[in-house]
Amino acid sequence: MIKATKDTQVIAIIPARYQSNRFPGKPLATICGKPMIQHVVERARRVPLLSKVVVATDDERIAAAVASFGADSVMTRNDHVSGTDRLAEAAELLGISEQDVIVNIQGDQPLFPLAVIEQVTQPLLADPALPMSTLIYKIIRKEEIHDPNHVKTVFDRDHYALYFSRSAIPFQRNPGESSPTYYKHLGFYAYRKGFLLTFVALPEGEWERFEKLEQLRALEYGYKIKVVLTEHDSIEVDTEEELARVESMLLADGAV
Repeated sequence: MIKATKDTQVIAIIPARYQSNRFPGKPLATICGKPMIQHVVERARRVPLLSKVVVATDDERIAAAVASFGADSVMTRNDHVSGTDRLAEAAELLGISEQDVIVNIQGDQPLFPLAVIEQVTQPLLADPALPMSTLIYKIIRKEEIHDPNHVKTVFDRDHYALYFSRSAIPFQRNPGESSPTYYKHLGFYAYRKGFLLTFVALPEGEWERFEKLEQLRALEYGYKIKVVLTEHDSIEVDTEEELARVESMLLADGAV
């Protein structure tokens, strides 16, 4: 395993906004007596590779909650279109070096496996020229193949992404043949800080506009995305039902 050095630090930033169409106030939703954002931060702090863990928010309620359990946060603008834009502003406010690696940890994944942070980061530590990387997972549940909420990806033989889509890719022309292997994208990214600023300055891409997938912007403008196959899936909390499911899993594992 390649480790961070004094010249290249790995910093986790967790974008967290209060407003959400499906689940307002989601970062502060209580799971086993703690706000969800606390579960995410505490898990991130257990990753030895990370030199710093910071929550990026635009809401004083979230900032106050983060301060209450002794973690760091940075206040960002409230007009960001995406979490990546918030990530970039936070990176600037924190004075992160151009060559440092920033890991975007989603604030709605309180059960993320610790190993995925090192997995998504390793390609950038191994190759200083690589701009960004992300994770993929082999789809096991067939219902996810045609579910647009589970983003599929195809990649070349060197594990560089070719395309991401909400559709099932590849399309199987001859149903009688053995089925292809489908891979879904997991929302963990690692960026070189310098590229992150370049990325958010790029105009919206055409593919991105139709699919509503930011990562397509990087591909459309000719930047490489390394995809790392992980054996770990991760649950995103977007509904009250998923929140209850996560709480049940934590109680069953005795992890609280």
